Amino acid sequence: MTRRLPIVLLAVLGLAVSSLVAADKPEKKDAKKGAAKPIKLRDITLTVPPTWEQQKPSSRLRAGQFKLPAVKGDKEAAELAIFFFGGTGGGADANIRRWIGQFQAEGRKMKVLRGESAQGSYLLLDLTGTYNKPVGPPVQGRTKPMKGARMLAVILAVKGKGNYFLKLTGPMKTVTASATTLRQSFGADPKKEKPYGADSKKDKKDKKDGAKKGEKK
Repeated sequence: MTRRLPIVLLAVLGLAVSSLVAADKPEKKDAKKGAAKPIKLRDITLTVPPTWEQQKPSSRLRAGQFKLPAVKGDKEAAELAIFFFGGTGGGADANIRRWIGQFQAEGRKMKVLRGESAQGSYLLLDLTGTYNKPVGPPVQGRTKPMKGARMLAVILAVKGKGNYFLKLTGPMKTVTASATTLRQSFGADPKKEKPYGADSKKDKKDKKDGAKKGEKK
């Protein structure tokens, strides 16, 4: 299962939720694009449209990788990378902090949502702003700023297996055009998502549990 976010992180994220872009709208179906097809990636199955080009993973850490074509107005394609670390890979808080750090602070907007899917519960981090896009070999740690970018990063808790990490990054319009399709690919319904840390009994318990864990560290 995904680890609980500490109260401090929830508070930081909460301040940014109201200023984020509006909720994603359902995408229009295009018969010319063809039917979506299921693709098995270890313990999960993603149902993706034929326009998503499946590529050979650029790293051994990746369970899968797709190239999403740029929509009109964008010059670059988007990328969906799927990671699995054998049940490890750090908790939700550590990964969310790391992803947030991949965007420049100035103009950065974000929110965290939670939901249930056919393949497990999940958290979704939605980030917009200037993305420090990795370039060259990963060991070099080089990045190139991409203005007007968006990231949708999912932590999918697969029962009995561990967390799968789905990370969609690219130009704003291109990522937004596939935001609903990304969720649907693993059986999620964006209409049923709720803000993580909302004032509910479940989230109050999550916060309390997170605080207790923090005290033990």
